[in-house]
Amino acid sequence: MAVLDKIKDFIAPEEDDEEEEELVYTEAETVPVSTYETKQTKVTNIPSGAQMVLFEPRSFEESEEIARHLKQRRACVVNLHRLQREFAQRTIDFLTGVVFALDGTIQKIGHNVILCTPKSVSVDGVISLDSDDD
Repeated sequence: MAVLDKIKDFIAPEEDDEEEEELVYTEAETVPVSTYETKQTKVTNIPSGAQMVLFEPRSFEESEEIARHLKQRRACVVNLHRLQREFAQRTIDFLTGVVFALDGTIQKIGHNVILCTPKSVSVDGVISLDSDDD
């Protein structure tokens, strides 16, 4: 019988079963007790040290500076009130191309105000720009 026990211990040692039980026990111990301890799935992707830069360009040439900030992964709020209509449209067209190239987003957040964000910054929510036409 001793030979059979030795073969049995050699093929399937009992000590491994105890270690597995301990692992299961430690995993069960790390289960969060309350909902506050669970990881939130709705997390915005904001890199550490993220910045938002505000611009109020007075000429089309300043849109190049906005593009540089977008390339450095900074969100930009651009107020186009001080630009003539043609230059404001050119600025929007240029920034739309920049944002497209960076896989970012561009949104209108007010009258003549846009938000440009690179791919590393996500934006949740929608701003209603409709007047009370209902």
